[in-house]
Amino acid sequence: MPTESRRIALQVLLDVEGPGPTLADRLAAPDAESLDPRDRAFLHELVLGTLRRRGSIDAALTPLVSTGLDRLDPPVRAAMRLGAHQVLHLRVPDRAAVSEAVETVRPIAPRATGLVNAVLRRLVREGAPPEPDPAKDPLEWLARTGSLPSWLAQRWLQRLGPDVAIARARALLAEPPAVFRLNPRRPDAEERVRDAGLDPEPLVVPGAWRARGGRPADLAAEGLIHLQDQGSQLVAHLAASEGRFLDACAAPGGKALLVADALGARVQVIAAERSLPRLRTMGSLRARWGAPNVQALGADALRPPFVAPFDAVLLDAPCSGLGTIGRHPDIRWRCGPGEPERQARRQRLLLESVAPLVKPGGRLVYATCSSEPEENEQVVESFLARHPEFRTASLPGWAEAFADGAYARTRPETHDGDAFFAAVLAR
Repeated sequence: MPTESRRIALQVLLDVEGPGPTLADRLAAPDAESLDPRDRAFLHELVLGTLRRRGSIDAALTPLVSTGLDRLDPPVRAAMRLGAHQVLHLRVPDRAAVSEAVETVRPIAPRATGLVNAVLRRLVREGAPPEPDPAKDPLEWLARTGSLPSWLAQRWLQRLGPDVAIARARALLAEPPAVFRLNPRRPDAEERVRDAGLDPEPLVVPGAWRARGGRPADLAAEGLIHLQDQGSQLVAHLAASEGRFLDACAAPGGKALLVADALGARVQVIAAERSLPRLRTMGSLRARWGAPNVQALGADALRPPFVAPFDAVLLDAPCSGLGTIGRHPDIRWRCGPGEPERQARRQRLLLESVAPLVKPGGRLVYATCSSEPEENEQVVESFLARHPEFRTASLPGWAEAFADGAYARTRPETHDGDAFFAAVLAR
């Protein structure tokens, strides 16, 4: 029998290959969550690593499958990828990696066990093919070693140039850093962080820390810290404003909580979310964190139910998520070349919908976790062309490290973590 973590890993890969659940939702399912911590960590490494490095894995497997890797049944292909990831990238004995892959696929496709065994044993003997030279063939490097779908490799090469595109792809192959902030309502939070061996390192964004050791997820479960990428914290700090504050697309809720923590009794935060399951998740986070000045509310940002204006509105717009493909590697393979523009059409509607809620003299912050201009500056510039009552506002001094013209941006190749975009607009 295969180990439980490998069996679940195969099922997770199959579930996220189509239009089913996201990887984050699937890894939060009971079968994955019920594993003991060590097996759960191994499951995450199997799945996340296989998806992050699928391009190089497929480049290694393709010459070994005479019928064509793409023509294999999905369970057989997924089992081969899992086995190849262990052979090529993990400190798993080759024999265990091969035999476990064979046993994982046996209950689903018993006739394919011989093929899986033969292909992986040959991979053990011959190893991976040589990497493309990034200087001579950057496009091939981006698609294979950089593990980007061909359309995204071509897009980044054209838009960013070879040096930046390769640096970004390298950064997104690595496991993202564990960045967190402390719960200000827990006076022992910093002491507990140090006692737990997190070895915290302060980052540029105020209150953001990088964990260089320990198990930060355990402290997050206790409500002592909140795990939140530096880019996400950057957006919340830029949006924070006293008075009535609306987070129009608030789930999972980290930005609304940060604004409430930063300003305390000087702000009343309305955290609006249209998805009821995500609203419940946000309510659980709010209760665990302890934030009396945050009100979670079911509301659709395309049809906001508010009458009184707000001193500040944050629109952290739903997006392609292409800035988070290091943390959510399934997005690499879910998105197609038309996704940024498809998302931009909705983002323009959302911005038009929430802008009237900002009172004169107030602040509107538009943000995404996408790296693509169609969803970012192009949305903002088209909005400003139609709304002369809004203008871009200057960034605070501490945010200059993230300045890109009038906007703020985090870049994985420079700042680690995810790629976020933010535009601060004043009415």
